[in-house]
Amino acid sequence: MELDYFIRNFADQFDDADISVFSAKSAFRDIENWSSLTALSIIAMVDEEYDVELKGDDIMNAVTIEDLYNIVISKK
Repeated sequence: MELDYFIRNFADQFDDADISVFSAKSAFRDIENWSSLTALSIIAMVDEEYDVELKGDDIMNAVTIEDLYNIVISKK
């Protein structure tokens, strides 16, 4: 799994968000339209795309998209 592909999948979970705001170092909770519903979408996307079960604590412990990517990688 590559980080760029993960970022694209992550960005796809946001409605009407400009792809340019998504990078490895983006603090995802600061992105416009972030909500608990988006968090659930991210959890579902990771389960479907990567066959990894994220927990709410995983989302809470991550700050950037790269942090979340690293958590997913560690669970593979």
